[in-house]
Amino acid sequence: MTLWNGSYPFYPGANACFPFDTTRAVIVTVFLSMLVTFIIILPGIRGRGRLFWFLRLVLGLSMGAVILTVQFTRDWETGWVQANTSYKSFSAVQVSADIGLHIGLAGVNVTLRGTPVRQINETIDYNEHFPWSFGADYDHSYSQGLQKGLPSPILYVAEKFSRQSPCAVHRQYRIAGHYVSLALWLAFCTWLISILLFSMSILLYGGHMLLLTATLILFSLLFFSTARNPLKCPIQFGSVTLRTGYGESFWLTLAAGLLCLLLGLGILILNSKQPEKLKLIFSLDKGSKEEEEEVWDKSCLPAEPSCSAQEGLVVPLGELCPGTATRL
Repeated sequence: MTLWNGSYPFYPGANACFPFDTTRAVIVTVFLSMLVTFIIILPGIRGRGRLFWFLRLVLGLSMGAVILTVQFTRDWETGWVQANTSYKSFSAVQVSADIGLHIGLAGVNVTLRGTPVRQINETIDYNEHFPWSFGADYDHSYSQGLQKGLPSPILYVAEKFSRQSPCAVHRQYRIAGHYVSLALWLAFCTWLISILLFSMSILLYGGHMLLLTATLILFSLLFFSTARNPLKCPIQFGSVTLRTGYGESFWLTLAAGLLCLLLGLGILILNSKQPEKLKLIFSLDKGSKEEEEEVWDKSCLPAEPSCSAQEGLVVPLGELCPGTATRL
């Protein structure tokens, strides 16, 4: 790394922490638009079926949004520590900063935020992403960080997850992330199938699809848990250690999986014990009422003449038109 006017080449401006995530914004916008659209037509539903219909709508869209959104989040595992650490390589100058580590399915984010932000005549507010998804080279991203002259704490944390690191956690996190992503995509497909089956009033198989969705979600959490080994490679900053724990995406996915499990079991139990209540929840009891109304409407129509009455009305032509024929 070469010197430039007596200093190391850093960014001209700091990378802001957690830039605007357009993917997550698009997903949330689509699902909120669907929810608002269905709420607009909600007053057209009469009776107590309106409440059940609204609950089914909110639960269904929430589960689908969670399953799809956590694919792109970067907070499956997070950790923060406040430490006094060196800011530049080969320099004894230290800064007080908050150092954060955010692990997702497709890579890691390392955050460095000064306390205060303005120190040593610089703005210390960085966030760097190092990907390991398909088509991404983690070591190449790390090498680019070295060439750009990233602050020492960011490079130190990122080095722990490189392939050459003695920690040997890169492979397990990368493979676990791929399996978790695959399981969640399958869970999203089974969720779509369950919604389709419920809309076709095939409740039993819809409940089975919900149970399959819950199973895939819980297996994805199990895959991610196998990659965690915080004691294997501690991240030390002087006398303090950066420790990580499960993040918001992990707990949100767990809540969605448990909700799918409870709903699927509830549908199967109601279908075997009290199918009438299950039909009431899905507003399927209207069919009998409509049939009764059709029967009542038919009873009010005038009866068609019977065959005997029609035969009684048949009279010979000669009796109807008596008289002599005029010869032309």
